[in-house]
Amino acid sequence: MCTAFVSIEPSAAVPVLLLSVRDEYMGRRWSPPGHHWPAQPSAVGGLDLVAGGTWLAVEPGGTGSGGAGPVAAYLLNGFGTSAPEAARLSRGELPLLAARGGRIDTLDLDRYDPFHLVVVRPDGARVLSWGGGTGGRLVEVHLPTGLSVVLNDGPEGLAENRTASERIRTLMAARADHFRTRFEAEPRPLPSLDDPSTERAWGAWLPIVTGDGLPLDAPAALVQRRDFGNSRIWGSSSISLLALGPEGVRYDFSPAPAGAGGDGWRQVEL
Repeated sequence: MCTAFVSIEPSAAVPVLLLSVRDEYMGRRWSPPGHHWPAQPSAVGGLDLVAGGTWLAVEPGGTGSGGAGPVAAYLLNGFGTSAPEAARLSRGELPLLAARGGRIDTLDLDRYDPFHLVVVRPDGARVLSWGGGTGGRLVEVHLPTGLSVVLNDGPEGLAENRTASERIRTLMAARADHFRTRFEAEPRPLPSLDDPSTERAWGAWLPIVTGDGLPLDAPAALVQRRDFGNSRIWGSSSISLLALGPEGVRYDFSPAPAGAGGDGWRQVEL
C-alpha cells in the first residue's frame, strides 16, 4: 500500500511538495537513491535490485528533463488486469521515462501490470493511471491546489480499477483520513535547498510522515509492518520527501522506520 501526499500551493516559495512511502515485501532487495543508470546519468533514485528500475526518479533539471526544470515521478502499483507473464515489462522503468520527459501514452501498455504514476513539477502535478487489459485506457488526472493523496486505488482512492478487498480498502481509507487531517493541522513547510537539516527543512510535518507515533500494525499506519503468513512480511521500506520550486528540488530520504528527530535521514545529492 504505497502512498503519496502531494501539496500544491502555486503562490508559495516552494509550490509543490511530494511525501511518499514505499511499501513492499521486506525481502525484496534495493539500494538507496543515487545515480544508478549510466544511460540516464542525471537521474537520481533508489534502485530495485530485482528488476533494475526504481519507484521514484528525480531529474533535477536541464537537459535530462527537457530543460523544463526539476521533475520527479513516483510509482504506485494499481489494481486491475495483470499483463501476460511472457510479455510483461517491469514498471520500474516508468518513473525514469516520465522524469526525463518521455511519453507514457506511446508505450505498449498491455505489457505492464496496473500502476499509478505521480509526476510532479514546480508548476503542478498529475497522475497517470493504467488498469491493464486489452482495450484498457490510460487515465490522466491533474491534482488540484491543496493537499491530495494518491493510493493504490488511485487519486483520492477513486481510480476506475480498485481493489476488491474490503480489508485493503479499509486500511487505505484509514491511512488517508488520519494523515490528511494531521498534515492539514500543521503549517505547510517551505524547505530550503541549502539547509542540511531535514528536521528544520520539514518542520512539523517530519514526525507525521515518519509515522505520527502510530504502531506499525495500526489500521491507519503510514509506516507499517504486516505479517501475511508463510514468512511474507509486508511493510514500509523507505520514505522520500521532495520539495520542488523555481530554484530547484530538495530530496530527503530515509529507510523506514525513520526517526522523527532526523535519525536516519539524509539530503540526497542531486
